[in-house]
Amino acid sequence: MTGVPVHDEQSEPARPNIIVFVSDDHGYGDLGIMGSETVHTPRLDDLARSGALLTSWYANSPVCSPSRASLLTGRYPGNAGVRSILQGYRTTPGLAPQVPTLATALRELGYRTELIGKWHLGLTVESRPEAHGFEASFGHLAGAIDYYSHIHYSPNNRRVPMNGRTYFGAPIHDLWENGVEVYHDGEYMTELVRDRAVDAVRTAGSDRRPFFLYVPFNAPHYPLHAPENYKEPFRHLPWPQMIMAAMISAMDEAIGRIVDELERQGLRENTVILFTSDNGPSREIRNWLDGGQDAYPGSSAGPLKGHKFSLFEGGIRVPGIVSWPARIPAGQRIDEPLAAMDVFPTVLAAAEGDTSGYELDGTDVLPVLANGAGTPHQALFWEQGEQTAVRQGRWKLTLNGQLEESLPAEDPVFLADLDDDLGETRNLADDLPTVVAELRDAADDFRAGIEKRWAEEWLPAIPDYDTHVFPSGVSK
Repeated sequence: MTGVPVHDEQSEPARPNIIVFVSDDHGYGDLGIMGSETVHTPRLDDLARSGALLTSWYANSPVCSPSRASLLTGRYPGNAGVRSILQGYRTTPGLAPQVPTLATALRELGYRTELIGKWHLGLTVESRPEAHGFEASFGHLAGAIDYYSHIHYSPNNRRVPMNGRTYFGAPIHDLWENGVEVYHDGEYMTELVRDRAVDAVRTAGSDRRPFFLYVPFNAPHYPLHAPENYKEPFRHLPWPQMIMAAMISAMDEAIGRIVDELERQGLRENTVILFTSDNGPSREIRNWLDGGQDAYPGSSAGPLKGHKFSLFEGGIRVPGIVSWPARIPAGQRIDEPLAAMDVFPTVLAAAEGDTSGYELDGTDVLPVLANGAGTPHQALFWEQGEQTAVRQGRWKLTLNGQLEESLPAEDPVFLADLDDDLGETRNLADDLPTVVAELRDAADDFRAGIEKRWAEEWLPAIPDYDTHVFPSGVSK
């Protein structure tokens, strides 16, 4: 029966199936189709060719938890109530239960909803996947785990001095299935996610309901772990780059297997597939519990300036691919600025749902993807710590932009013309004061609104939030 669809295309539900893949700390430059000569991503490259490569696709935050909150809620992080990386305490609050997610909305439309992979939006019962619309879940709740033991590295405030800095320590196991702790010691996490997702698609082949499958990989987030067979094509590279390339290769192969199962089940034509990353590449200390203490440059941002934690393009402009053979023309390269918060309204519209009952900052961008329309965004905004940024057309203003989270900004006011200077190498702030003034007013208004809501709504609801935040992995 291998290769024979369980049912024909005419028997598919009218509403499309949805799969959202998210990589972790995966830079803009680390796709073969983006010109990388280091990593190999043949399956992701094929996926892009089957639909659209999104070259101006943005995460709504340069760090994990806020970015994921935006993707699942359709809101800016501050409006979703998650503004910082959440620590791995089992008492860590996160995404509030009153905030609807895409899973909640799709489940109300009759979708089967399943999470397989990394959650990182809170560990308390009211913050877990089961409280946010997922009827099934498998994966880890905190920010990063050992790929084989599935131990999370930083669950409490015990501090470990190293190289003049202080790090959080005390590992704890973190692998769960439907709210129950499970153990798969020695099994590589990317392959566990792959096999569970393939099984979910196979189950969908005999289920009359459409499905939403959310697959956030831990890869290529630290620690640097990869099976030997994935390392082989990259033996010529220095050790850290070899492991990073192998981790991305394992994820690429996993996505390919999942797409292959869609084909076998006759579901590919009417399935929307999105691939993106939560933020730009990491520059954090990697593998330190395994004995390594050196900073590693991580994944590649390609031509972009900045990385994880930074509001320069390298921290927020990330890989973006969308494929839906039934509606989205193949072979597109779309340069319009779009963002992760657009996923909720776009998917809901594709599923023939009504977005009017939801508070959303994102917009349905299906006209951009399917019909060649321009971006619906007059402006896009970001905030992270003391940094604020706004993009309006070709102009990008970054206030207090940082290239290293522990260092002050070199240029507190940085204006770039992204049409002419994608790498943000030239600061035009002194040359164009009128543009700076207009964008700064918009950025200040955005920031003021977020701060007001944060103080009045979110902090009273989670008064111990700050004690559970993991802002940078480093404390002074």
